[in-house]
Amino acid sequence: MQVTKDMTIGELLMMDRSAGAILMQNGMHCVGCPSAAGETLEEASMVHGMDIDKLLSDINAYLASK
Repeated sequence: MQVTKDMTIGELLMMDRSAGAILMQNGMHCVGCPSAAGETLEEASMVHGMDIDKLLSDINAYLASK
């Protein structure tokens, strides 16, 4: 399955809890926050000043390697 920018953090973590480590490595340290679960990856990336394309690339590469 391919992760997209319109997926929520909660959806991603339901797919693979280990993907949370990738979010944190990229600077998104509020992964466990209840409100973060409803944010899309794109929304959270904007709030944290992250490059959404790099984040998606990292997550999808990780999932493809499993």
